[in-house]
Amino acid sequence: MHEQFERALCDYLSVEHICLFNNATTALIVALKALNLTGQVITTPFSFVATTSAILWAGLEPVFVDIDPDTCNLDPQKIEDAITDRTAAILPVHCYGFPCDVERIEAVAQKHGLRVLYDAAHAFGVDCHCGSLLSHGDASVISFHATKVLNTFEGGAIICSSRELKQEIDKYKNFGFVGETAVELIGINGKMNEFSAALGLLQLNYVRDDIEKRKEIDGVYRAAIESIDGLLALPIPSPISHNYSYFPLYVKSGYKLTRDQLYNKLRANGVFARRYFFPLITDFEAYKSHRRSSYPLPQASRVAQEILCLPIYPELDSAEQSLILELLRP
Repeated sequence: MHEQFERALCDYLSVEHICLFNNATTALIVALKALNLTGQVITTPFSFVATTSAILWAGLEPVFVDIDPDTCNLDPQKIEDAITDRTAAILPVHCYGFPCDVERIEAVAQKHGLRVLYDAAHAFGVDCHCGSLLSHGDASVISFHATKVLNTFEGGAIICSSRELKQEIDKYKNFGFVGETAVELIGINGKMNEFSAALGLLQLNYVRDDIEKRKEIDGVYRAAIESIDGLLALPIPSPISHNYSYFPLYVKSGYKLTRDQLYNKLRANGVFARRYFFPLITDFEAYKSHRRSSYPLPQASRVAQEILCLPIYPELDSAEQSLILELLRP
């Protein structure tokens, strides 16, 4: 099932090399190890904490730079300004499935001889102008957690830029074994289990229809929110295909409630919106010691105070969505 799911994903995503994992966090750690990095990795403070924890578990130092508020992704100019002789790689996030500016990021990386690993946890099935968004960089990591567009209850994968990198990653995720009797490196047990792989194969039969349902829900939200002062839906960039994995909006000063007041109002009425991502990774107690490696983050700090993600999933019916929209209206 594991091997079948890998092949099916390669076909669906139009990529050549995929390594399946028990979860995306393990996949991020292994990808960083397989790239043989030392030193610093430039990344975003506006993400799920696993993005940074993977850097630290791989024995590397995170360096945080600011984001572009239009996409919530790393600002390529801020990346270049932060590069030093200790910089080894860039780890951007395709936040909400919105593509990073991959051309500018990879131009910066090439100029300075850096590796690029994308946290593409949100970006399953997203295409850009040149094909699959996941084909960019040295590797991309996707998630199959239960909250994602395609889920295996728990799981992840690395899309590799070469067969050689896939072979190295496959060794890392299977204790370093080569064959039955040789261990070439210090690996871990990161393999996806057979049940999750079987579930993934089944989910592939429905994922296109599910994305279409998400698109319809997204459209209803956008049309309604246009008439509500102080709420601003983030514009969808123009990839060839988007996956509508999240519905983020900004709660601005012109709205009658603060972001947190709206969040609490929705929760009190059984609507579980999420403040993705609040607080910033740099504001967590566990990462205080790494704030010194942080550049000014005015945009990320503002976005973290304003962002709110509304429920979006294929089974969200029109009555439920109408209730959500009624709660949003002044």
